[in-house]
Amino acid sequence: MGVRIEAGLRAVGAFTLRRLEEIGDAAIMLGRVVGYVARLNWEPRETLRQMGRAGADSVPIILLTGLFSGMVLAFQTANQLLRLGGEGFVGGLIAVSMAREAAPVFTAIVIAGRVGAGFAAEIGTMAVTEQVDALRVMGTDPIRYLVLPRVLALVTMLPVLVLFANVIGYLGGYGVSILAGVPGSVYLSSVRQFLKVSDVTGGLVKAAAFGLLTAMVSCRRGLHTTGGADGVGRSTTGAVVAAITLILVANYFLDILLF
Repeated sequence: MGVRIEAGLRAVGAFTLRRLEEIGDAAIMLGRVVGYVARLNWEPRETLRQMGRAGADSVPIILLTGLFSGMVLAFQTANQLLRLGGEGFVGGLIAVSMAREAAPVFTAIVIAGRVGAGFAAEIGTMAVTEQVDALRVMGTDPIRYLVLPRVLALVTMLPVLVLFANVIGYLGGYGVSILAGVPGSVYLSSVRQFLKVSDVTGGLVKAAAFGLLTAMVSCRRGLHTTGGADGVGRSTTGAVVAAITLILVANYFLDILLF
């Protein structure tokens, strides 16, 4: 029993040290990214390419996610509130829920799985094929050339995608609410009554923070990839799991701060 306890404590200690090492590495990488941004020193062409990849290429899946999020919210709330005579709250409840929670969180999770995984796999492949080392030999900083464009792309594009998700979510909720028996004018009046600008801006701030977390985690995992194709697979999976976990944890604390 004593041996098992000791082995368990060793495992917990090793896990804790690895996580602390990752946090330290991420903090250093973030500091260098901020330094390049402050000096206006980045690759415009590569940044625009990554913004298109993270933003425009993700619009269809985000519209689909936002539409069904709004429809589910409407389906769950409209029937319940109609029984209680609260049809005047349906539109407002859906709009506030989409702006504060559903749109930022669902969009960030989809982007972590689609774009974050791509970042980790792409940079991880470059790491195991020694292309990252070649960049260093040529005097190019991988943080500036690989990490910075991806961070800027997700921090700027995720709020834009959340706006799309909000709009399509309201429309989806509007359609389902009407089918459930809520008059359209009542739905729209409820949205205008309960939805505040701070709800929308708070959701956008959360989206930018989620984009930063996803980009940092994915790029760091990619840069530290070893072990060939198996290592790339582990880095990709680990990046997605870590990004989604951090998004959910950060969402709780950002809710406390922003709302």
